[in-house]
Amino acid sequence: MIGQEIHNLARRLWPINRSLTGPGVRQTLEIIQEHLPQLTIQSVPSGYKAFDWQVPQEWEIREAWIKTPSGDKICDFSINNLHVLGYSSPIHKRISLNELQGHLYSLPEQPAAIPYITSYYKERWGFCISQEQRNRLEEGEFEVFIDSRLFDGELSYGELLIPGERQEEVFLSTYICHPSMANNELSGPTVTTYLGKWLSGLEKRKYTYRIVFIPETIGSIVYLSKHLDHLKTHVKAGFNISCVGDDRAYSYLPSRKGDTLSDRIAQHVLEGIAPDYNRYEWFHRGSDERQYCAPQVDLPIASMMRTKYGEYPEYHTSLDDLENVVTPAGLEGGYNALKLALEALEKNCYPLMKVLCEPQLGKRGLYPTLSTKETGAKMQLMMDIITWSDGTRSLLEIAEKCRTPIWGTYSIISQLKEHELLELREGALTLDPKKCEPPL
Repeated sequence: MIGQEIHNLARRLWPINRSLTGPGVRQTLEIIQEHLPQLTIQSVPSGYKAFDWQVPQEWEIREAWIKTPSGDKICDFSINNLHVLGYSSPIHKRISLNELQGHLYSLPEQPAAIPYITSYYKERWGFCISQEQRNRLEEGEFEVFIDSRLFDGELSYGELLIPGERQEEVFLSTYICHPSMANNELSGPTVTTYLGKWLSGLEKRKYTYRIVFIPETIGSIVYLSKHLDHLKTHVKAGFNISCVGDDRAYSYLPSRKGDTLSDRIAQHVLEGIAPDYNRYEWFHRGSDERQYCAPQVDLPIASMMRTKYGEYPEYHTSLDDLENVVTPAGLEGGYNALKLALEALEKNCYPLMKVLCEPQLGKRGLYPTLSTKETGAKMQLMMDIITWSDGTRSLLEIAEKCRTPIWGTYSIISQLKEHELLELREGALTLDPKKCEPPL
């Protein structure tokens, strides 16, 4: 079961502390590289200018905790890496409860949860704690300790290029910058890893695939700053892959333009597998689609998700786990939805019948020799595909006219092509209105 394999990879990556930078990111990429040997790990230095942004210093943390007046150790980073405010500067001192409260973060509305909080671009220190534990803190002197350092290092990311027959590219992006959270972090890179394995194993591919594993926001901005001209001229379609691991819902977030090939494929696939999927609008954006679809960038990037980020109660907390939120079945559903979308991109074309009028299917073994009401109904889809295959409509459009998922047309298209009844064109045919016959 592919979902279980993906879940196993997520479990292996679970304990690693990831952030925008640091050893956890590199360790994560090295593990992914075991599955995708052609993945290259690249980096840019701290201070690198990317459009209006600058890469922050690298952050490394080894240990962190609070000792209560009674000597109990709480908010231990080694037990849960969400306990430390992301990018906390080092600290070791004794402080009062009142002073400590100014450096604690909790969620009164979710008292059992440890929140995920970061401070990437302003130096501070802090701890994240459940509201239940915070309520139990007593007056006295607390010892706080964070063994971390901020230094001029690097921001690392992974890139995989899988060549195809054409230079046109499909772009897949996912992020690797969150600590131990399941749907909002590990579902994306683990599902993308297995999509990369599947794509790499195909005998042939129409498109070239560019897959990146990056820190969210600053990573996509850095990548665009290095490759924007190439991406704008080569990317035909693509998806930002995040929150694809739970089994509660399916969701679609459009590109900024909303009518790209990626948008049409995503909606078509979700209509086929989960007609009640959640449809969001561009103002619901929140991940790297903000960068890929920004004005003057405008790559054709849409998002297919299970439950969207920010739309489930465990989001950005310790409750987003691999037991109650992300499941093997949920991961398999996310993987299959994206795989169907990529297959649709690969197989989409402009079919053109090579014979005039209806072909005689019976002599080719494609039509029952005994005509009854039942045989007519069974052949309806093939006949509908034939009637719309005039070279001006894509296979995706034909499938929608036939009210069937595009994957329901593949075997029929293959049969018609095998019997040399059908030509598959890569571009739309423009019919000459002065002629009654299309060119063959």
